[in-house]
Amino acid sequence: MSDWRQVVLSVVGGLVLIWLVLVLVLWLEQRKHPGRASLVDLLRLAPDVVRLLKRLASDSALPIGARIWAGVLLVYLISPIDLVPDFIPVLGYADDALVVAIALRYAARCVGSDVITRHWPGTPAGLVAVLRMAGLPSS
Repeated sequence: MSDWRQVVLSVVGGLVLIWLVLVLVLWLEQRKHPGRASLVDLLRLAPDVVRLLKRLASDSALPIGARIWAGVLLVYLISPIDLVPDFIPVLGYADDALVVAIALRYAARCVGSDVITRHWPGTPAGLVAVLRMAGLPSS
């Protein structure tokens, strides 16, 4: 086998291994917190979160880093490509929830809960859930 084929096989094998580890971590994390908000609850927030991200990404008064995170997360959520395909039960949506939580936490900590509250398009209960997910106090 030529050297470039070995390199390609090594890279593909490494990516598959990383993906499998990610799926395992998502599964373990989901099992650790059964009493928290369910994936169904988080998915109900999805349209409001998408609108929130669009508003954050287009607000020129916000720091560029937070706007970039919001924009990248918005593209990821709209994109049909996922880390874990959605047809895999539980884990298919868990990766979306995890990515949203991480990116939203970063963006929200950069801009603060008052900015999130000002841009939030949904219900007050949804805002409380998003602020909790971002690790911010509700105002």
